[in-house]
Amino acid sequence: MFDVNSTELLLLGAVAIAVIPPKDLPRAMRFAGQWIGKARGMARHFRSGLDEMVRQAELEEIEKKWREENERIMREHPLHDAIEHPAEPVMTALPAPTADMVVEPAPPEAIAEAAPVEPAPAAAEPAPKRARTPRAAPPEEGEHGPELPFDLPPKS
Repeated sequence: MFDVNSTELLLLGAVAIAVIPPKDLPRAMRFAGQWIGKARGMARHFRSGLDEMVRQAELEEIEKKWREENERIMREHPLHDAIEHPAEPVMTALPAPTADMVVEPAPPEAIAEAAPVEPAPAAAEPAPKRARTPRAAPPEEGEHGPELPFDLPPKS
């Protein structure tokens, strides 16, 4: 926006020292700093407003695409036809049952003769505590560690 390089800034500083008396220079610098801060704040606010407008436009565009895609899907696969015509192959996931598929329940005598289920023990003993084993030392230099099962190549 405002392109001020270092030589121009140095020239502005020299002019400010020549024109503004030394006792008023700190006040002038503070005033210039406040003015620059307000300008930066306004630029930041303006930029964030533009970014928000761009985000809103992108969001509206995405929503429009989503609506169009949803309408296309609903046109291709209308829901009311599936409800009105449930016998169509689209809605039937499983084949209709046939006589050979029907399973009759077992007679009560067969259930009574089945092996009785043993109840679980009332109070099981807690598992014994495992003793801690010391950690194995790392492999020495040049070794690849323990042998691997299944003829896997060693780690490199």
